Amino acid sequence: MNKKLVIVESPSKSKTIEQYLGENYTVLSSKGHIRDLAISGTGGLGLDIENNFQPKYEIIKEKKKVVAELKKAVSASDEVFLATDPDREGEAISWHLKETLNIGERPTKRVIFNEITRERVLEAFVEPRDIDYNLVSSQETRRILDRIIGFKLSKLLQNKIKSKSAGRVQSATLKIIVDKEKEIDAFVEEEYWNVLAKFPEFDAELSKYKKKNVVLNNEEETDKLIASLNNEFIVSKIEVKNRKRETKLPFITSSLQQEASTKLNFSSQKTMLIAQKLYEGIDLENETVGLITYMRTDSIRLSETFTQPAISYIEKEFGKEYKGAVRKVKNGKNVQDAHEAIRPTDVYNKPEEIKKYLTKDEYNLYALIYRRALASLMKAASIQVTSIELSNNDALFKATAQELVFDGYLKLYTYESVSNSKLPKLEEKTELVPTSVDKSQHFTKPPARFTEARVIKEMEDLGIGRPSTYSQTIATIKKRKYVVVKEKKFIPTDQGKLTIEKLDEFFNQIISADYSARMEKVLDDIALGEDQQTRIVTTFYNSFIPMVDNANKNMEKIAPKFTGEDCPKCGSPMVFRSSRYGTFEACSNYPTCKHIKTKDVEKATPVTTGVKCPKCGKGEIVERTAKKGKNSGKKFYACNNFPRCKNMLFGKPTGEICPKCGSLLIEGNDGNIICQSTKECGYVKP
Repeated sequence: MNKKLVIVESPSKSKTIEQYLGENYTVLSSKGHIRDLAISGTGGLGLDIENNFQPKYEIIKEKKKVVAELKKAVSASDEVFLATDPDREGEAISWHLKETLNIGERPTKRVIFNEITRERVLEAFVEPRDIDYNLVSSQETRRILDRIIGFKLSKLLQNKIKSKSAGRVQSATLKIIVDKEKEIDAFVEEEYWNVLAKFPEFDAELSKYKKKNVVLNNEEETDKLIASLNNEFIVSKIEVKNRKRETKLPFITSSLQQEASTKLNFSSQKTMLIAQKLYEGIDLENETVGLITYMRTDSIRLSETFTQPAISYIEKEFGKEYKGAVRKVKNGKNVQDAHEAIRPTDVYNKPEEIKKYLTKDEYNLYALIYRRALASLMKAASIQVTSIELSNNDALFKATAQELVFDGYLKLYTYESVSNSKLPKLEEKTELVPTSVDKSQHFTKPPARFTEARVIKEMEDLGIGRPSTYSQTIATIKKRKYVVVKEKKFIPTDQGKLTIEKLDEFFNQIISADYSARMEKVLDDIALGEDQQTRIVTTFYNSFIPMVDNANKNMEKIAPKFTGEDCPKCGSPMVFRSSRYGTFEACSNYPTCKHIKTKDVEKATPVTTGVKCPKCGKGEIVERTAKKGKNSGKKFYACNNFPRCKNMLFGKPTGEICPKCGSLLIEGNDGNIICQSTKECGYVKP
């Protein structure tokens, strides 16, 4: 019997796919990347610079056990199928697996599917292909360039201004937030006045004066204009128009994150975590089914396998008058179009009917995706807009109203609405006397700060990064404390501003949005076989390193802060210094004097949470404080039966049990109650 091994990225996906394949197949998970660039060689880049920047890889420490298990499974198999995600990163992971697992002469094929349903998975195994080495090279180039930029800039900034990190995409994103803050700081408010004529059934606002758009800068000008008006206003024009509100396009990664932010109040990280679960599979009755297509995409294309049954469904469910057509819209520049837009895998998996199988958040996100995809194939909404113009000497006032006359796609996509209003039926040349003519003072407002949705939209518009990078990039600049979020608005911190100030001074072209967009185009060319990795990396390195050398020489180093004490060994002032373990006090005369002030800390007593450890059943989960490593000073939660039980949690336990997998529920960083086994389970408490 021919034994076949299938390797996917996530355990959830392996569980789903294993149901669809025969008994000859074993489906295992690599749990993401298994190896990465080493931190050896020149500058710790993991590159042989003298040998065309040949990368050196090493197995990720935490994945050595996984790799050993996969190697064992390979040795017991006759064929290997690499079924990692259908994008460049997934292609690279497949290549790393092939290079690492001692596959030898065994037939090895790449299998891709945009949706995890029985039909599509089985189709994919009928037509496997070889690894696309152009895609691998494109992803490898991205990783090499980001390693060079990240390592060099991060080390420089840590030494000079105590910033924690920098990067091509990360810093370009931070720059647009800092630049927006500069606009706000430079803004000078201006006074202006509005004039409103009030009638019994409607109000009309001053629109023009002497046939020109009017701007009233002060109260004196406003009073003068009002004094010039007669008591009677004459209806000079009545206009009724029908306006269409076109349906929205189906979701791509960025628009999904934006809409989930504004409509569901989800962070981009939360959106992608839930979308991953919907893609990998949800238990419905007796089968696990992927409910949506792949969620990392920048293509608005919908396949015929979806559009044809979807349009038939719309006609049957809502009527012929709601049936639209597939909109022929060209994808934007730099769009990979490797797979289609985000959509439900089956139009008959209606959100309301499968709600019982989903958590509240899963249901809300699935419903949003489902309705958006179907609505994109429905007729536009029709709105009747009525406008009335009223003349009074040299002044023209205007009143408008609108009424929804055909709801079209809004019948299904209820996240949008039309505000209905009416005007009285009037005839031209009718004279009207207002009940009053009022004036009101206003001031111009500064540009609005970015929300998370707007940051993502700006990244997309400017070509900064790729859909798969948006969420992680935003999480990084928050984690580095380059920005704070207040009332959902991004505000750069002093450290964030300083970081961009120095990068702008020495690396302006590297952290610009334009450079990031051009680099994405270069990576696309490599993916298509139209450019070479070696040429791109060599050209970049030779131009970038002189910039780094110049910055090392000329960037001013921030002096450390004095503690107010003198060194007990040499008498020099003591200063605050930072390391990866936190802040400490040391002699300013280093390296001549290497005195470091020690802290007399009493041994902390663990704080019990009152939650029984589910792993050993004997101990209790307690709160401890890390003493060493990069997490020194941070709280963590673990079993007090250590070292017999080494159960450790990455969040405070609530005492509740996950209804899906039986693990403990914990408090996540964003305040949500989530399953401790987030990667394997993905449960988020409603």
